Amino acid sequence: MSALGTISIKTNDGVYKNYTISINDNTNEYGQNVVMYEEQTKEQREAKAKRVYIGNGKIFWTDGKITAAERVERETVSSNNSDGDLPF
Repeated sequence: MSALGTISIKTNDGVYKNYTISINDNTNEYGQNVVMYEEQTKEQREAKAKRVYIGNGKIFWTDGKITAAERVERETVSSNNSDGDLPF
């Protein structure tokens, strides 16, 4: 992991919600290397509670300290249905 940061966002009812942003060295199959999720307490992390993910993204600008994500090409899956109709 390259970087880990925390931000607070004020909700409509005036309460602040904390989020964690993680920037990874490696990209996923969609070329993304950034993930944002709700901040967890120490007890939740120790209990290996599932994270509530907000979204994924990728670095598109950098000052040279973090490498911009590159998309990893993946194979396309061909359809067995040759008439072009959807199977559902």
